[in-house]
Amino acid sequence: MTATLIRLPLLAALFLLVLTAPSTSAGRAERKQKKIEEREKAIKMANMKAAGQDVVGMTKEAAELRSYELRNKKKKGLLKRREASLAQVLFPGASPEEYGQGEAVPAFAELVESKKTQLPFEFYDLPTCPEPSDKIKKRFRRRKNLGSRLMGHDLKLSPYNIATKQSKGCTPLCMVEIGGKKLRWMRKLVDRQYRIHLTLDQLPVLMRSKELNYAVRGYPIGFKALASSTGLQDDQYFMYNHFKFTITYREDPGEFEGIRITGFDVHPVSIAHKVDNVKVEEGKILENSSSSSFPTCTRDSSPVNEPDTYLALRSGASGGDMKVLYSYEVDWVESDIPWADRWDVYLVGSPDDEIHYFA
Repeated sequence: MTATLIRLPLLAALFLLVLTAPSTSAGRAERKQKKIEEREKAIKMANMKAAGQDVVGMTKEAAELRSYELRNKKKKGLLKRREASLAQVLFPGASPEEYGQGEAVPAFAELVESKKTQLPFEFYDLPTCPEPSDKIKKRFRRRKNLGSRLMGHDLKLSPYNIATKQSKGCTPLCMVEIGGKKLRWMRKLVDRQYRIHLTLDQLPVLMRSKELNYAVRGYPIGFKALASSTGLQDDQYFMYNHFKFTITYREDPGEFEGIRITGFDVHPVSIAHKVDNVKVEEGKILENSSSSSFPTCTRDSSPVNEPDTYLALRSGASGGDMKVLYSYEVDWVESDIPWADRWDVYLVGSPDDEIHYFA
């Protein structure tokens, strides 16, 4: 009787072992296959990096390499970690916004800041184009960044007119005059490396270089040329006054209506526009105005950075205030980057670039 009782638990254990053997074997095979796939993936990514593939571009290959390098940050859960998009990890509950053809997309100006000093300035403290009217600002008030509101920052609507999928060439924006204390102050801001920050659809603007594999938030007010490099007696200061905005978007009629914005880049240009023979009221918005034309800024042109045409921060030839023509252009580019992966480049593009406040 005792031998029979001892035999029963043994039989039960043997029966359970037989039942679980196939599932254990299957699980072992699955883990082995997963390791093989991970090893193949690692080899593929290493070969892409060795071939010079960048991680800041908007190509499918750059996005794949970027996602791989951020794979550990895209894990959710404590016991059984599963991969999720970076947007789900950083901003749980956030949802994309769709824009229709020709719909206005507001760009907001944040603080003008520098890593060399803790003193920030408002965008409209700078000698720039005037702020849009109250009527226009009320129209876009609901789109302001929630995070900046909670932190006490008041985003300002920028003067740039951007509409969905409507690219435009060089567009004159306004003319301003800078002299005296304002001119000396601008040189100090350039010397202290102040940067201007804009956001579009909650995305901070990026300066991106595929050649240098680098991306950084915001763009500098200007740049300094040292006397040792120019051969002149003093350092020379130059300012950026033309901005090339590139907006990437994704379109998928089967999944959603309209387009979703996946990237917001800027390429600043310093150019001394030819303005001597053009009479323009200071601070007047020139866009859509047919009364003024500038040979260096036409709808079919795209200014570039050339040392011979840099806009120097110095008084005019007769000692008067310097005249600055602000201009910009917009280029819409379709991309395959998913909306959920649009934040990846902000973490891999510039490791020393501090994360800004987001909504």
